[in-house]
Amino acid sequence: MKRVQLREVAHARSGEKGDTVNVSVIAYKEKDYAIIKEQVTIDAVRELYGPITNGNIQRYEAPNIGALNFVLEGALGGGRSRTLAFDESGKSLSSRVLTMPIEVTDDYVTRSEDMKSSHSGIKEAVVHSEKD
Repeated sequence: MKRVQLREVAHARSGEKGDTVNVSVIAYKEKDYAIIKEQVTIDAVRELYGPITNGNIQRYEAPNIGALNFVLEGALGGGRSRTLAFDESGKSLSSRVLTMPIEVTDDYVTRSEDMKSSHSGIKEAVVHSEKD
């Protein structure tokens, strides 16, 4: 097994209302939903955000779209119009979740590895066409 950041397997979306934040984690590939479902737990999210969250955390599963939605209560210091912690907006918190370490099999091809191989193919095609 190897450890990678969640961003190699999924992307995130977010929203906020009052003192509550929604952070959704969506697997890039359908087969990877099982990975995020197993490892991106309420406890893992609570540990990641630490003292930022002062309330309940709920997890909702949406397997048909390969997503998990977390609702974090008490996460914005009283709400956007009251808090001095502007860095703790929903967008920032969704970026933070993507830093979560997760485990994948040793032969798992991460998103960045897949993109590098795709781009090297493009460069080779460009070099080849310039030579022609």
